[in-house]
Amino acid sequence: MTNTMQAIQIKGPGEAALIETPMPTPGAGEVLVRVEAVNTCPQWDLHILGNEPMFPGSTIEYPYPIGQPGHEMAGVVAATGPGVEGFKTGIKVAAWRDPGKVRQGCYAQYVPFEEAHLIVLPDELEPRECASLELAMCVQASFDQLNGFNAVRDCRVIVCGLGPAGLIAAQLAQVHGASDVMALDPLPARRDMAARLGVAKVFAPDDPELLGLLDRGDLWTTGIDCTGLAPALQHLMALCSKYVHVFGVLRDPVQFGLPEYRKGLALIGYDRHTREAAETALSLVADGRLDLKPLATHQLPLADYLEGIDLLRSRQAVKIQFLP
Repeated sequence: MTNTMQAIQIKGPGEAALIETPMPTPGAGEVLVRVEAVNTCPQWDLHILGNEPMFPGSTIEYPYPIGQPGHEMAGVVAATGPGVEGFKTGIKVAAWRDPGKVRQGCYAQYVPFEEAHLIVLPDELEPRECASLELAMCVQASFDQLNGFNAVRDCRVIVCGLGPAGLIAAQLAQVHGASDVMALDPLPARRDMAARLGVAKVFAPDDPELLGLLDRGDLWTTGIDCTGLAPALQHLMALCSKYVHVFGVLRDPVQFGLPEYRKGLALIGYDRHTREAAETALSLVADGRLDLKPLATHQLPLADYLEGIDLLRSRQAVKIQFLP
């Protein structure tokens, strides 16, 4: 193992570079992972690179921590720190929880991770197909919430927004026993992806057939918003009768008025990350019931980070998978 490695660092708005940086050493309770694949989290990358905080009221300081905001990662254990149990050199692992920007991120050849935030991959799965396990955990955690309200099984479920989270949610709605699943997105390519993943009803938000549901009062039970956009959420609230889960980070206000009140609509926000949700998501991937591979529509070397972000910005890519 060499003394240095390559990593991405965002230097300022619109500016990122591949840098040479010292090889990290795993501390107590940490695992050093050789990164095999790291997927973009499009909103994080676009916001951080664009000097637009992900959450209203927060700020961005440059240069941004090395390797950040990369956090959807899978790879192979290269070394372990003192006190680590259950992880041996050479085993395949994936990150199931984002440790945040206070430490090195995963846009790097190697990354140290707390062992509690890693999960061992089964032999039949390769790191490249599991890099987005952290996102799958988040979406599965949302379904755990909805299942607590009996809002999925035998219910009619709409997924709004077919970015990475929406494409996972559309699959999980089927896995969790929805009686019918509909997916909405303005981009034909995203709708085609959802159809290939088994969603029978896929529409543009302004499709006359979809708008006819409102005219007929044909409401669906549950909606899952994966856009974070107030107009999309407002539209989804009109289409649903009982529950709307807000998965996307909402930045603008929506109106909850008399129509929503009268039909007893409940808005549900995102709760928390759980290892149980990560383990469920991983088992679904291993069983072939959840496919994360189509999310990474492009593969690029780390050196082409800015090119990859341009593909996200133009919406030509769903996710970029960087191969360090």
